[in-house]
Amino acid sequence: MLELLRPRDVPDLTEFLRQADLTVAGLDAPTVRLWLRRDEGGIAASAGFELSADGRHALIRSTAVRPDLRGGGAGLAVAAFAVDRAREAGARTAWLFSRRSGPFWQRLGFTRAETSSLAAALPDAQQVRLFARTGQLGREIAWNLPLRDDPGQT
Repeated sequence: MLELLRPRDVPDLTEFLRQADLTVAGLDAPTVRLWLRRDEGGIAASAGFELSADGRHALIRSTAVRPDLRGGGAGLAVAAFAVDRAREAGARTAWLFSRRSGPFWQRLGFTRAETSSLAAALPDAQQVRLFARTGQLGREIAWNLPLRDDPGQT
């Protein structure tokens, strides 16, 4: 079971995500919602998202499972957890950056998207701001998943 991140968990989560080669920018930002699971080996998994200012879009982020726990469905479970929490928070579309794990995210229904569309939907997200500032945004690969129908389209 994943539990909401506490401020005292941020240093451990930072190290966990660095080891997973994931972005650690803004982990303690008030707009970022993160969860983690610990076991006797430390942090076993993490997942999170950041909502857009209008609440319609969520950037899924910090989703990782410790290497010794991979391959048994734990990654899909924590990724689905993050998507479900974003949906519950009211997001209509989930977005993420992933250059390496596209096939993994496709298993949850994500499809390739324009990076510029992600940046337009979530201009204030920690990762978007970081990637824009460092010039990395153009090298990123974006993915998205509709979470609910837009009432304007029904």
